[in-house]
Amino acid sequence: MKHRLIRFFAFALSVVLVFSCPGVLFSTAAQEDDKSSSPVNRIAGVRVTVSVSGRAALLMEEKSGTVLFEKSADVRLPMASTTKIMTALVALEHASPDQKIVTPKEAVGTEGSSIYLFEGETLSLEELLWALLLASANDAAVAIACGVAGGIEEFAALMNEKAAELGLENTHFVNPHGLDDPDHYTTARDLATIARAALANPLIRKMVATRKTTIPHNGEEGVRLLVNHNKLLRLYNGATGVKTGFTKRTGRCLVSSAERDGLSLIAVTLDAPSDWNDHRAMLDAGFAAVSALALAKKGELSFSLPVVGGTAEIVTVQNSMPVDLLLPSGHGEITRVIELSRFLYAGFPEGKAVGRAVWYLDGERIAQTPLETASAVANLKKPNWFVSLWRKIFPIK
Repeated sequence: MKHRLIRFFAFALSVVLVFSCPGVLFSTAAQEDDKSSSPVNRIAGVRVTVSVSGRAALLMEEKSGTVLFEKSADVRLPMASTTKIMTALVALEHASPDQKIVTPKEAVGTEGSSIYLFEGETLSLEELLWALLLASANDAAVAIACGVAGGIEEFAALMNEKAAELGLENTHFVNPHGLDDPDHYTTARDLATIARAALANPLIRKMVATRKTTIPHNGEEGVRLLVNHNKLLRLYNGATGVKTGFTKRTGRCLVSSAERDGLSLIAVTLDAPSDWNDHRAMLDAGFAAVSALALAKKGELSFSLPVVGGTAEIVTVQNSMPVDLLLPSGHGEITRVIELSRFLYAGFPEGKAVGRAVWYLDGERIAQTPLETASAVANLKKPNWFVSLWRKIFPIK
C-alpha cells in the first residue's frame, strides 16, 4: 500500500498539464479564491464619428453602458412618446402583467395616438402595454397609470422615483404618455439609460421587438390590430426596438436598439428631422467599431485534477460562468493562461475556486474567470500517515 502511495505522489509531482489550444499557456501557480468573472471594459476609450440631424443624440453599448458617440447628450429636451419606455418599466415593477385594469373615464378620448378604449372596458396590464409600446396609445398610458397607481400624478411620482433610482439628474416626468408639458423633459443620455433598464425586462424586450399583434376589442369578437410605429424593425438588419415619439413641440424623437454577432447597441435622438437615417448611421458606426467576443462558454474550460487523501481520486474543475468581452474591432492577438495547482488535497466543497483562467491582449490582462470544483470531495475517515506528512511538506497555498 505504501509503495502504491509513493508511486501515486511521484506521478502527481511529474504531471505537467500542457494544452494544445493556440494561444493558450499554462501556469502551475495556485491562486487565491476569486469568485468573480471580471472582463475589463476595453471599449471605454472607443469613440465613433458620425453626422446626425438630431439636436441631441447618443449611442451606447448596452451590456456595459459605454457611450460610443454623443451630441449635446446632457441638454434637457422634451421626449414625446419615448416617455412610454419608462411607463412600461414602472408599470411592470409595480403590477403583474395579468392584472386586470378597468378603463377609467379619464383615459377615454385622450388626445393623440389612441386605441379608442371604452369606459369600463377591462384589459390586462400586458394587453395595455402592447398598445402602449406598439401603437403608442395615449389612452392606454392613462389607463395603466390609473390602474397601477390610482392616477396620473401618482404614477408620475413613481416614474420620478425610478429616475432617481437610475441616477438620472436631468429627467422629470409629469405624465405617462409624453404629451407636451414644460416640466416633462429628459436628455439623450438619460433616455438611453432608461432604455437600457427597460430592455433588461424580458417582456418589454419582447414587445419592442414585435412588429404587430392583436388585443381584445371591448370584450367583443373583433380584435384591435396593433402595428409597431418603429420602421427600423423592418428597415435595419438586427433591429430589436425600441420606441418612437413626436409632437410639434418636441420634433421627431426616437430610441432604437439593434444586435449583431452578440453586440447590442442603443441609439437615441431628440428633435431629429432625419431620425431614421441618423439611427442607421449611428448603429452602423457602432457595429463597425466594436466586436463582441465569447471567450468561454459556461463549463467550456474543463480540466481533471488528481485529489490526495480523499474519497475520490480525480475532480473536475471548470468555469461556472461564461466570459464575454468587448474590444475595438481590429484588436491584436489574445492569449489565455490557465492557472491551476497540479493536484488538490481532499476536503473541499463543490464550487470552490481553485484556480483561474486569464486572458491577455498585448501583455495586458483583459479578462479572467475562476475555475471551480464541479463536485465536493471529502477526506478519508482515517487519513494515511503519509498523506498527513505530504500535506505538511507540500502545502497548497
